[in-house]
Amino acid sequence: MLDILPFRFELDKIAIAGSCLWSLALYLAFSPIGEWVTEQLNRWFNFAERSLYTSQTEFEKTRKAREAQNAFYASLFSIVPFIIAGALFNWVIKISLSDSWGISTGILACMGAGIYELGRRDGESSE
Repeated sequence: MLDILPFRFELDKIAIAGSCLWSLALYLAFSPIGEWVTEQLNRWFNFAERSLYTSQTEFEKTRKAREAQNAFYASLFSIVPFIIAGALFNWVIKISLSDSWGISTGILACMGAGIYELGRRDGESSE
């Protein structure tokens, strides 16, 4: 697919993999913040869409479907801050250590965050 374009650019596969691993680890470790971001985005999407309608009856007619669609978009966009933070974490590790350490520490961070999240959810369900 890259050969179709009139210009060439290289994708750093190691940086993409390391950033994604760190993003997943941060998303798991800070899942309450991710849920909060999703809720705030959902509220904002619903508010912004409400301002597009002039009639209350027209707004209420398709409200359920639009709110479901807004919840989907909010959950999709809630990962953006974690992707940015994961890329920053990977960049700092790449500068301080080397390329391959971003993947190695990302895998370790994912395992640690996954164990933490399992323990956190177990603690919530036992209360």
